[in-house]
Amino acid sequence: MSRSQLVALGLTRWQIDAELRAGRWAAHQRQTIAIHTGGLTEPATWWSAIFEVGAGAALDGSTALRAAGLRAFDDVLHVSAPKSSRPRRPRGVVVHETRRRQPGDLIEVGVPRVRPPTAAIRAALWARSDRQAALILAMSVQQRITTPKALAEALTAVRRHRRRKFLAVILADLVSGAQSMGELDFARRCREFGLPEPDRQTLRSGPDGVFHLDAEWSPYGVIAEIEGVHHLEAAQALADASRQNELTIGNSHVLRIPVIALRISPDHYLTQLARLLRAGGWPG
Repeated sequence: MSRSQLVALGLTRWQIDAELRAGRWAAHQRQTIAIHTGGLTEPATWWSAIFEVGAGAALDGSTALRAAGLRAFDDVLHVSAPKSSRPRRPRGVVVHETRRRQPGDLIEVGVPRVRPPTAAIRAALWARSDRQAALILAMSVQQRITTPKALAEALTAVRRHRRRKFLAVILADLVSGAQSMGELDFARRCREFGLPEPDRQTLRSGPDGVFHLDAEWSPYGVIAEIEGVHHLEAAQALADASRQNELTIGNSHVLRIPVIALRISPDHYLTQLARLLRAGGWPG
């Protein structure tokens, strides 16, 4: 609880200090009082950050996403506050002053936090790299924290930022299901990298029926599957595994290339593709 909450319940400053001196309660920074002596849970740490930053504070960025249920993404604790609120800057909290906060941006039930679409866009803007920014957006969609459409709408509030154009490209992939660059775009990248152009949407049959291959170099026994964010889902992952097994049984060599990673570091994956083509006999 905050000191002001305890006072509102009728405790005096002297009573609070007496509990602290007796070791029954513990103070955390200036405003936060734990009415126990154990460590703080993650939600308690979020509340402490809100108390310490002050009026108008709300969890934001990746921290707001974690409060909304995002898993497997660790980051520093982010809090935003209106530009005019003169927020405090406690230890262990990254405070962002914003002029962009709009009515309806906050979820005020429970710990105050920015709604997931806006929080995800801000997390991507604040990310340490383009790679991390793309990962945040992809994870937010894959874990059902928000939707590509909501993210695209939230991005319209960002007028100027060096990463805005990059995020628009990533969101275009996510909005379309991030299933491909599409195949023509991938083939263009292959040409730019000096690789032979593949056959696209070739057909194979297996026990589960007929399926299409994104890109195939049949003379060299090489296949590339361009995988969007939906390939991370359990049902799709099982289907992908079965399909790749069938292709391997048929003596094909398959490279699985995430579409978002191809946006961020295409040289890495195209170099791998070139190595596999050379291993299959390509003289390039």
